[in-house]
Amino acid sequence: MEREYMEYDVVIVGAGPSGLAAACRIRQLDENVSVCVVEKGSEVGAHILSGAVFEPTALNELFPDWKEKGAPLNTPVSGDDVYVLRSAEKAIKVPGFFVPGTVHNEGNYIVSLGNLCRWLAEQAENLGVEIFPGFAAAEILYREDGSIKGIATGDMGISAAGEQKDTYMPGMELHAKYTLFCEGCRGHLGKQLIARFGLDRDREPQHYGIGIKELWKVPAERHQQGLVLHSLGWPLAETGTTGGSFLYHLEDNQVVVGLITDLAYDNPHVSPFDEFQRYKHHPVIKQYLEGGERIAYGARAITKGGPQSQPKMTFPGGLILGDNAGTLNFAKIKGSHTAMKSGMVAAETVVEALAAQRSGDELNEFTERYQSSWAYRELVTQRNIGAAQHKWGYLLGSAYAFIDLKLLGGKAPWTLSDPKPDHAQMKPAAQCKKPDYPKPDGKLSFDKLSSVFLSNTNHEEDQRCHLQLVDPTVPIDKNLPLYDEPAQRYCPAGVYEVVEAEGGEKRFQINAQNCVHCKTCDIKDPSQNITWVTPEGAGGPNYPNM
Repeated sequence: MEREYMEYDVVIVGAGPSGLAAACRIRQLDENVSVCVVEKGSEVGAHILSGAVFEPTALNELFPDWKEKGAPLNTPVSGDDVYVLRSAEKAIKVPGFFVPGTVHNEGNYIVSLGNLCRWLAEQAENLGVEIFPGFAAAEILYREDGSIKGIATGDMGISAAGEQKDTYMPGMELHAKYTLFCEGCRGHLGKQLIARFGLDRDREPQHYGIGIKELWKVPAERHQQGLVLHSLGWPLAETGTTGGSFLYHLEDNQVVVGLITDLAYDNPHVSPFDEFQRYKHHPVIKQYLEGGERIAYGARAITKGGPQSQPKMTFPGGLILGDNAGTLNFAKIKGSHTAMKSGMVAAETVVEALAAQRSGDELNEFTERYQSSWAYRELVTQRNIGAAQHKWGYLLGSAYAFIDLKLLGGKAPWTLSDPKPDHAQMKPAAQCKKPDYPKPDGKLSFDKLSSVFLSNTNHEEDQRCHLQLVDPTVPIDKNLPLYDEPAQRYCPAGVYEVVEAEGGEKRFQINAQNCVHCKTCDIKDPSQNITWVTPEGAGGPNYPNM
């Protein structure tokens, strides 16, 4: 079958904060500009996962009347606690004076970012934006001159053997004068664009973390609506791993709890999932969770390299925006407001170009406009914090953060960096100690499969595997003897297994049905042998209130 096509002025890939902010802003500026948003999740918000403490700076600009419009910002932050967890039992509460202002959350809100995106999608549709959930942007289309022509959604109804089933339906081509790629961290198409156009030339390698999160319903006496708690140290510090944790009290006796593990860790025995399960048993944390019920689970990678790792965001015919371009502010542990602002700046640039009858060229003026925005200035001010933790660990890194942000006001004349990409940090398994991960108790800690069940993850079983191996022999012949095949542990969904058959022969098994689209495998595989591509549209997790 020949693919059909539709033409728009602007096509946006991804209905996250940056994509939806861009769509809304375009239509606010010019209601005659046609805008289409494609979203691989079954609905807007289905694949959105964040802590999330939300800073409303960008939303105030986009919709000054968001309260009257019913935006789901229902829980103002009422208190900030920061702890250093010294061991499995001990903790130090950090006095407010030593906590950099970037971590304070006065004026912010604890939200479900998925629900906020659902609300933003409603505003976009009210403004005339067309949104197509359940359609994964699987392919970039190019014009003869090499500029971006648009995207094609994935074919539906292709079997695991690569044959057309009775349900076969070819993908749809969406052509645009400009295409905005807002896929979130480690976007499948964004990764291709960075390589094709050399967008990371003269940039530091991007660095990542894996965030694992649960939503709990807790007894009323354990709930403190609006309380924000952050911690660092144990359990990650036991293996020399950096990262941090969060616990936020939403409305309706709900608590979100999560752990972010920096993917620069070097011990292949580390399991971010099991570190998270241990973390919940610390007295500071379990006091809020005991007697509660876990009702949702999810995981997602985040970018944390800072502006020194941001790729060039422009290329002929398009822009790469939001966390796809690394706009998250690791020092603040927030990225939604900066992602939204990047989308709004893109919208203003695109509308001006269309008004000048331009199409398919490179929007070079975006760079100056973006770098003049408060979002970029904020990232530059706090650029050294993530790199400091990479270089010196959480204690010295935190001391550096205090000096840089509290004493120097973020105006240090130097820029720290870690030129070694995360996947290259891994040491041989024989050189590293195995952590002691206790069995889950079913009350505070759980296994991977029961967790994946709560993510509502589902994929069409008879389809081509969306986790592709460059060389199928690498997992058993190289990664297993050298690194004890770390995919078994860095994946938070039990996708990868080493299975021993009769006779002792081992094989690498991929349970793609379990995949929650976190992208950790694409990032952390030490041989860079796994490539995450889009499965059939609507596949993956379906997060409620996450």
